[in-house]
Amino acid sequence: MESLDLVVIGAGVFGLATAKTYHQLNPEKSLVILETSSSLGGVWAKQRLYPGLKTNNMLGTYEYPDFPFDTETFGVKPGEFMPGTVVQDYLTKYAEKFGIVDKIRFQTEVITAEHQSGPEGGWILTVQAGTGRSQISARKLVLATGFTSEPFLPHIEGQEEFGVPFFHGKDFPQHADTVETAKTVTVFGGTKLAWDAVYAHASKGIKVDWVIRESGHGPAWMAPPYVTPLKKWLEKLVHTRMLTWLSPCIWGDADGYTKTRAFYHGTAVGRAITNTFWSILGGDVITLNKYASHPETAKLKPWSEAMFTASSFSILNYPTDIFELVRNGTVRVHIADITHLSPHTAHLSDGTALASDALIAVTGWKHVPPIKFLPEGIDAELGLPHAPAQPGSMEPLFTTGAPLLTEDAVKRADEEILLRFPRLKDQPVQNKNLKPLLATKGFSTTDAINPSTELTPYTLYHFLVPPSARFLQTRDIAFAGFLMNFNTLTIAHAQSVWISAYFNGQLSSAVIPPVGGAEEGAEGVKTVDELRRETLLHARFGKWRYPAGHGSQFPDFVFDALPYVDLLLGDLGLKVHRKAGWVAEATEPYGPEDYKDLVSEFSTKVEHFKRVTDDC
Repeated sequence: MESLDLVVIGAGVFGLATAKTYHQLNPEKSLVILETSSSLGGVWAKQRLYPGLKTNNMLGTYEYPDFPFDTETFGVKPGEFMPGTVVQDYLTKYAEKFGIVDKIRFQTEVITAEHQSGPEGGWILTVQAGTGRSQISARKLVLATGFTSEPFLPHIEGQEEFGVPFFHGKDFPQHADTVETAKTVTVFGGTKLAWDAVYAHASKGIKVDWVIRESGHGPAWMAPPYVTPLKKWLEKLVHTRMLTWLSPCIWGDADGYTKTRAFYHGTAVGRAITNTFWSILGGDVITLNKYASHPETAKLKPWSEAMFTASSFSILNYPTDIFELVRNGTVRVHIADITHLSPHTAHLSDGTALASDALIAVTGWKHVPPIKFLPEGIDAELGLPHAPAQPGSMEPLFTTGAPLLTEDAVKRADEEILLRFPRLKDQPVQNKNLKPLLATKGFSTTDAINPSTELTPYTLYHFLVPPSARFLQTRDIAFAGFLMNFNTLTIAHAQSVWISAYFNGQLSSAVIPPVGGAEEGAEGVKTVDELRRETLLHARFGKWRYPAGHGSQFPDFVFDALPYVDLLLGDLGLKVHRKAGWVAEATEPYGPEDYKDLVSEFSTKVEHFKRVTDDC
């Protein structure tokens, strides 16, 4: 059996960053990356590049801090969005520069990961490559498969007789000929991927029937690149510190501005200011998109409040006006449910029958990892979604030791969140007729895990590692990229340093309880109980803060990305405030360039600590 120091599962943005940083900091350690696809990149892998795919970010905000996405090399100019093919090339060059390309094993699927007993832990992975299966022993394991790996495609009554392509949006690249051969297509869904599929076809003159569930969450928020009356670049806006203060954030105090945040969220005057900001931001987007200018565009107006919307708040990155395609009749919008299919036809709940040459279903993703963890029942201890002991119960969240996170603990966490952020008590009603997709007529599935399954949320400490005593001792697994936000590559970079520090035992006892608990209870030493309480508080926060996103299932945030990076840097003992003076700190947006030296900064810190220890 092959034995390795580290196995990373997934060669997407987070998997590449984690492997690269671990390799930099531990060049003597053995490492492989296992990837099911035939190319690296995750959502940017070659086989996932559909027609017209671009980043939602313009040049300068979607890059690893230590690997600039420069115009000379990649040909993208300031003010332009990056095409998917160029992003794929960028990620390939990143892996080449840092010497990890030869460590990727493509078309290799991990079937099971079994934790080993004993104080050292470790994992036995069963992997499938081609027709053969084998096992790998991994001292450390990082799961970096993310939330958009496995599509959820339900069964629709009558699909066997439909007779034309019916596929999930993920498989759009394999059906890209529809943008050339189809005369009419139906797109089902309201998220950014659905908008992309609509535009790809309609911009070619193909008639599109766009179906958005009347029992669903409605159309996604789609903003122009520049918003507010001051025409601020949205990607920069969400990473400007003084504006992050206007977002209720349970980990927000990591930025050090506790009094400022207390004013905005703990006083009536402060809350009035924050409410005004969110009203202006949401109102400006609605005005700029001119939803009210036409009966069809009016159907695309978001149903949720901007404040409660997370990473589904996306950017209009199309070369021409998608709304004009709606106004001129190329795109027809239907607010209705699909009830069934018949030959070449989709039938809606309002009685409309849509003749179609293809049906593209943007019906979500399976948010549980695509790997079976063993022994049975270990998912709860890992902090992964699992079926609760009883309907409506959060327990068992952890299976080893006393059940610390009881229903009472959940209640206390909720009380603390609402005490600190009274604004969150007033939860919006997005759709009074909301119901799960599988509860609508004509839909079913044989899949045991789907977006409608009632599971506990992810409960990972700082969204990275299991908060159970066993794994805090073995420190042999981490989860990279199990969150959604606008600041993907910078967070991937920061998480990669944190994970390496965690594996190497280089995080202080104020962050992670010491192995064996010898110092537990001492001043400045975090206990397992405290760590679990903080984990629960962060997990429950999403339910209240982002009900229009995926906050109740996993971390999904926008204006809270900068404080999250602050949290990780604070854990690492690195500088949080990186601007020249307090005015710049408050008003100048943060970008990848502010974190370009994280790895060397941390290496210097570790070396300094070693020298001091040796001298003593």
